[in-house]
Amino acid sequence: MNILLVDDHPMTVEGFINIFLKMNFSEKKTIFTKAHNCKDGYDSILKSSIPFDLAIIDQGLPSYPEQSISTGSDLALLIRKSMPDCKIIMITAHSEVLIIYDIVHNVSPDGLINKNDISPDNLQLIVAEVMQGTPYHSPIIKSCVSEIQKKELLFDDFNRQILSYLSKGFKVKELEGVVCLSTSTVQKRVIRMKSVFGINDDSGLVKEAIKQGFI
Repeated sequence: MNILLVDDHPMTVEGFINIFLKMNFSEKKTIFTKAHNCKDGYDSILKSSIPFDLAIIDQGLPSYPEQSISTGSDLALLIRKSMPDCKIIMITAHSEVLIIYDIVHNVSPDGLINKNDISPDNLQLIVAEVMQGTPYHSPIIKSCVSEIQKKELLFDDFNRQILSYLSKGFKVKELEGVVCLSTSTVQKRVIRMKSVFGINDDSGLVKEAIKQGFI
């Protein structure tokens, strides 16, 4: 098991190592490569003779402007390109929707954890899930992603039209000739919106969309 750990706090890296030493990855020896900034991370990736199996990368790192490596996301993208089979877990102190949006959509790490959600016990479980191929978002990240999904859904003109007509008392089956979509397509869009908003009925969806300022 070849693991890359990148964090600008050396004690955090050592803490990760102590946690991983308690895990039974395989019968093979676990090799740790440590880096504390973007330059060290960049050099570690390029110089590694064996592809990493797992990389845990902090988003906020001292930059390496000479190679245009500014954040942990840039290191993750480099790993994606050079070691496509490596599982990537990113850790961030941020909870701003736009920053999380950028990480999720541009990097799409196998795991994304807010620092406030992490503990020695759950890190073991998270790593085990990710190594088995199950993507992981910590609770704060899930909340941010949910907000992203809501905004993405409401950027869509058809979805805004559907919600607008529903708010005026139209039924889903009445919208086929109004929004130029088939009834089944309208139903699928409404089901998707209800799922993202956590609502079970059409009127509740409209009320929540109005409450959050989408219509």
